[in-house]
Amino acid sequence: MAAVPLSGAEPCPLSQPAARGSEYAMLSRQVQHAGLLAPRRRYYAWKITLTAVALAIGWSAFALIGDSWWQLGSAVFLAAVFAQVGFLGHDAGHRQVFATRRANYVLGVLCGNLGIGLSYGWWTGKHNRHHAHPNTEGVDPDVMIGALAFSGTRAQAGRGLQLVLFRYQAYLLVPMLFLEAASLHGASIRALLQQATQPGMSRRANGRHWAWEAGLLAFHLSAYLCAVFLVLSPVRAVLFILVQQGLFGFYLGCSFAPNHKGMPVLDADDKTGFLRRQVLTSRNVRGGPLTDFALGGLNYQIEHHLFPSMPRPSLRRAQPLVAAFCAERGLPYCEATLLGSYAQALRHLNTVGKLTRPGSPVEVPA
Repeated sequence: MAAVPLSGAEPCPLSQPAARGSEYAMLSRQVQHAGLLAPRRRYYAWKITLTAVALAIGWSAFALIGDSWWQLGSAVFLAAVFAQVGFLGHDAGHRQVFATRRANYVLGVLCGNLGIGLSYGWWTGKHNRHHAHPNTEGVDPDVMIGALAFSGTRAQAGRGLQLVLFRYQAYLLVPMLFLEAASLHGASIRALLQQATQPGMSRRANGRHWAWEAGLLAFHLSAYLCAVFLVLSPVRAVLFILVQQGLFGFYLGCSFAPNHKGMPVLDADDKTGFLRRQVLTSRNVRGGPLTDFALGGLNYQIEHHLFPSMPRPSLRRAQPLVAAFCAERGLPYCEATLLGSYAQALRHLNTVGKLTRPGSPVEVPA
């Protein structure tokens, strides 16, 4: 994944896209008239407070429990809290939380770099590209994952070990999710190192933001490792890291997997309009308040992609409005249960994996 250099200001957070075409303009007016893009400051004040308290409780429990196998319980708890911190950073990246770019940037680096050890600047650039071209071959970084193929063309282009991974990817997906946190940490460090070596990086602009990001990320990694190895014996420390980071990555992966996996993959030159591109490539997950909390609002993926700056608690209210709008125009609106979404994603990966066999067709069967 390519590193995205920081500009003179904060990394450009994702915001409400300009109206594209008459269909999107009509839907956008309905959403604005319903007040669904209005800030939800009280909600986020409570959300930030409760998440910070949960993080403090997790690390306090870790310190009090000491060198004990009971620390595996705190590892599980901290894995869940890390994911919730990540969801807050995601909202900040979309400018859902505060009115100003600077305030959202500060929250983003506190959640990402300091809180969970993920570069906010790198992630924002990557996520910008995903939102602009969801499920688009060669453009969306989320479908250019080295170990997975989402189209027949990519599957048959694999060679050596990669081809083997593609063939059995439906069976390897779940084990690979446990490595997601390590992958994010590694990509963050590589991105910051690449930015540091870019010629002409301004010390007053890009350099200042790079210093904050690199400093906070280094502090997180060093504090995390020092705390774990000072409190726990070496064996317990390593096991704690494996459990906490493995479950953290698994949680994130399980939250992202239902969104686009198994939905249509578009060619790079596809000319589908903004509204239809976002709807056709996204999937919602049915559920109630517990699902909303567990998935950080990502279960309303269609609404989120149409209106990235919409505050998380407004997505549930927007869902019936958007679904009705799509139904009026005969536009497929995909919803599934959580388990059903996983089944669809795995079936798609299995179908694509079979295309690696000699003599298989290139296209994925409809």
